[in-house]
Amino acid sequence: MVSTVIWLLRHAEAEKGSPDAERPLTDEGERQARAVGAALAALGVRLDACLTSPRVRARETARLACEPLGLTPEEEPALRGGPFAPVELVQGRGESVLVVGHEPDISMALHNETGAQVRMPKAGIAAIDRGELHRLLRPEDLRALARLR
Repeated sequence: MVSTVIWLLRHAEAEKGSPDAERPLTDEGERQARAVGAALAALGVRLDACLTSPRVRARETARLACEPLGLTPEEEPALRGGPFAPVELVQGRGESVLVVGHEPDISMALHNETGAQVRMPKAGIAAIDRGELHRLLRPEDLRALARLR
């Protein structure tokens, strides 16, 4: 059985307002999302797939983060909001999969898979490998890594 590294990314900063599902990223959110992609590229991460919530802010985060990785995100209705099981969600999608969603769902999924107590910041990312928290990167960490590229 091949293990899948699951990268959990909370969407970047979005505009306030409603309807909630249609809130786009702010300029800062766009910078944050681009930094995610540049940081993953600088780390040499190769993704096989990216699954994203259909909400605008998550879709935009996924698109911008995946650009430098040469990957096209696909919408996953299970990430719209509410609990999800990362291992089941990414099954059969490859050895390294990025999942872009919302709070508190991302932190709950991370906790359920690893036992870690984390409150994921906007544009924060964590990697799960074989049920363990493998990496946890805050937006400021991602910006620093992005500058290395």
